[in-house]
Order: sequence, then C-alpha cells, then structure tokens
Amino acid sequence: MSDSTGSLDPGEVLAIDEALLRASGSAGFGVTGSGFAAKPFARLLAEKLALARTLLGPEADLSSGSVVRKLLEITALEDARQWSALAAIYDDMFVSSARGAGLTALGEELGLPRPRMAATGRLVLVLDGALPAGVARLALPRGLRLLTPGGHHVALTETAVLDGATPRREVGVEAFFPGPSHNLDPDVAADGGNPQKIDRVNRTDPLAAELMAAENLAGRLLVKIEHTVPLAGGEAGWPDLRYRQLLLRAPRSIWTAQAVEIAVAMVPGVRQVQVVDLRGGLDLQQSIFGNFNFIERLFGTERDLASPYYVTVLVAPTPAAIWSGPDGLRAMVEQALEDVRPVGIYPNIQQANEVGVGVAAKLVVRGLPMPTGPAAVVNASAAAAALRARLHARLQRYVDALPFGEPVRVSEVVWTLMSEPGIADARDVQLLRFPSDSGLPGTPLALPVGANLDPGADSIPAYVDLDAPARLEIV
Repeated sequence: MSDSTGSLDPGEVLAIDEALLRASGSAGFGVTGSGFAAKPFARLLAEKLALARTLLGPEADLSSGSVVRKLLEITALEDARQWSALAAIYDDMFVSSARGAGLTALGEELGLPRPRMAATGRLVLVLDGALPAGVARLALPRGLRLLTPGGHHVALTETAVLDGATPRREVGVEAFFPGPSHNLDPDVAADGGNPQKIDRVNRTDPLAAELMAAENLAGRLLVKIEHTVPLAGGEAGWPDLRYRQLLLRAPRSIWTAQAVEIAVAMVPGVRQVQVVDLRGGLDLQQSIFGNFNFIERLFGTERDLASPYYVTVLVAPTPAAIWSGPDGLRAMVEQALEDVRPVGIYPNIQQANEVGVGVAAKLVVRGLPMPTGPAAVVNASAAAAALRARLHARLQRYVDALPFGEPVRVSEVVWTLMSEPGIADARDVQLLRFPSDSGLPGTPLALPVGANLDPGADSIPAYVDLDAPARLEIV
C-alpha cells in the first residue's frame, strides 16, 4: 500500500495529519444512533501514519517498502480486528442481529432454548414380489410414517413410486421428533433385535391407505425396508435465521395470542399455526358490523359472562402428522396449550384446509450430463429424474413455507426453478391445483399460464411432489 500523501506539499500533509489526529477519537465510530460503526482498516492506518509524521517529522520514510510503514500496517490490522470483535459483541446483545452462541444465550433468557433439528437419512424401499392384479403401481406419499421396533417414528421426505419397472427406490427420511435420540442406527443391537432399525410402515397412518388396499388384494406384505445407514443431524440446533424468527415473534407474557401461537408452533408435526381471536378486534363476519351507531354501541356485541370464551387455533400439520387419535397432533396441541391459555378461555383447535399445489413447466437444460436422443428418452433417464427431484425439493421449500392465505406466485416459482444450476430457461410455467379431500392427489386443475394460485384466507398451500416427467419436461 503506497502513501496517499506523496503528491501533496508539506503544508497540505500537515493540515491533513492534524485533522486526522483531532478526529481520531470515537466520534462517529463505536456505538452510534444507528448501531455500532467499526473503524475500517484504511482509517486506522491513516491515523497511524499521521501520528508517525507528527512524532518523526514530515521527512520520515513512510513509503510502502519502509519498515515503519509495515509495522504501522500490522498494528492497524490488529486494531481493525479488535473493532470487528467489538462490533460482534454489540450485535450479540440484540435478537435482530445476534448470531451463534450469542443468539442462543438471548433465547435462553427469553425461555426459548434453541430447538433441535430432526435427524435425516436415506433408506431403500423394495417391492417384494409382483403387484396384485389391477394395481399398476404403488405410490408411497411424502409424509408416510415408518416405525422401528423401539417405537421411533420417521417419515418419508419424498414420494416414492414402485412398479414392475422400478421395484427399488432410494428415498429420504426424516425423524418425526427432533433431537439426537432419533439418530437411528440400524447396527445398535439390544435384547430381542435392533430397536433403532426402520423396518415397518405405520399402517394406522391415513397416508398408508393405498398400500393397505394393495396388500389386502395380494394377501401379503408388498414393501420391504432396507435401513443400513444411520440417521444423522438430530444433535444440531436450528439455524440462526429460523431461530431468530422464532425469538422475534416470542411474547413477553404467557396469556396472549402470541404465546398460544409460539406454544403450538413448537409441537412436532405443526407446519403453520394461526390464532384467530375474533373478540380481540373487529369481527367483520358479524351481521351487526356496519349497522350500528358508534356513539351508542361498542364494536362487538356484549359478552355473555355465563358462556365460556373460545379462541380458534388453526393448525396446518406437516405431511407426516397424524391428526386424530390419543397420541395424534390434535391431542398434542391441546396438551401444549394447557399451560398458556388463561383461565376460562378454551381453544377451539381446527385442522387447516390444505390446497395441493403442483408445477408444470418445460425446462431448457444446459451444462448437465444428459443422454442424447428423443425427448422421451431424455425425460425417462436417471439424470432427468435426479434433476426433477432437486427441483421438487426447491419448490417444496418455497410452497410449504407460505403462511395462511398467501398465494403461490408464478414469479416465485420461475425464480425457484431458475435457481437450480443447469436450468437455462423455464417455459409455459403453470400451477396445478390438486383436490384436498383425498389422501393422495387426484387429477389436478391446471391454471392458465402465468396465473397465481390463491388458496383462500383460511387455507394453506401444500406442495405435491408426485413425480411425472410430463409436468417438469426437459425440452
């Protein structure tokens, strides 16, 4: 780095040095009204050069090759690191800017320790024998619960389709309950077998209806599970972004609608939650709204003190959640709300209406190893199937993160598709609306090209990843 004052006369250099020395304090730096401003390296070095010229005289050699200049650069770099450390300490004092251990400490002060992630892994589903007559293929949908002899619950993270042409399918799985206790290792043996080996389907799961119908026709079990690699990741905590969003929504008291929302959101199997407190504001659905004199009446009707007060809790479950039953999601939500609901106020827990969303598009691929030949051969290849699986995962993350009533926008879908490396263009992008009254998606309704999908104010979109080469077609 050269001395930027080399082209100035000695008088100008002394004036600049004096100005730097007068401003070398913390004014404008450190804790300011807009946050913490760290001194940059260039400013620190300029101050040290000015101090050196003041002490050693203007004739001192401070060129880029001098020993004094190098020593000043080293000390300026160390000072810049100290300023950066101070900035990090300051940021760790606030939830909106804290990271890592600092954010964890703030969460513990709020009574919300950093939650654990759910362990993930992969296993192989094998079609055992031929399918019964009248059954062309067997679809195991995303969210289907699998079990271990020890009672651990895991779920498929992608839809698996087995048929005569594809009797084996490697799929991803995720533990239903978070934490390191579900880092399931199939090689951990105990008395009576391997309690952590995933080896069966939960046949009480409504998503297993198609499998059970096919097995009843065949009179035997149709699917074998090969679990050879342990699940991992359950010991990790939530990433900073997700944890920060949770802490920013956290209330500072327990008897609030926000406290109810946080309590329900932390229940395993809950994807989204919305608390509807009609008496907490204007109830636009009341017939009296707009028909009374503001001077004479309140905004809502008078409360009957002899009747219990209900608040509606709208819950959107994950695909792996089972709603009904003594250990179902509804019962778990009711138990979680017992500690946060005020006395005399009862939650009316409702399952959200889910609208299935699919995507159809023609994709132009560049730079990926694809077989040559007709389009049908390319789309049926393993490389194309792997590409569609990655695109389904991207689209699922976008759609499943949308809140209640939020439309699925074609512009966001196009951006999501184009974010995948190797996709050069996405043409004729259409959204598909699947019926929501069946466990497995039926024939979808194709919206016009470029039209957004509006699920409705009390509904939430859910992505349907049933792979069909004609939907995400490579051209």
